[in-house]
Amino acid sequence: MEQPNATQSPEKRKHRKRFVGKVSSDKMDKTITVIVERLVRHPVYEKFVRRRTRMHAHDPNNDARLGDTVEIEASRPLSKLKRFRLRKIIQRALVD
Repeated sequence: MEQPNATQSPEKRKHRKRFVGKVSSDKMDKTITVIVERLVRHPVYEKFVRRRTRMHAHDPNNDARLGDTVEIEASRPLSKLKRFRLRKIIQRALVD
């Protein structure tokens, strides 16, 4: 049986949670704040309600900009609030 190796490439890692959201802040160095929206059914009225979650993600190259749509994935705790890392930028924000 093969033992897990700490130096494995990202493709060989176990499945990690991934989320898609919009960058709401890029003011910090190597950190972005991402807002992830989801639809939740209201328990009484059975209407779908939009819920938002703010997550801090590690962006080592400071690539992401305000308004970009990005994909983030769970990682080990990197700081007090950072629990995710930037996986890829899906769509750039329109710059006017």
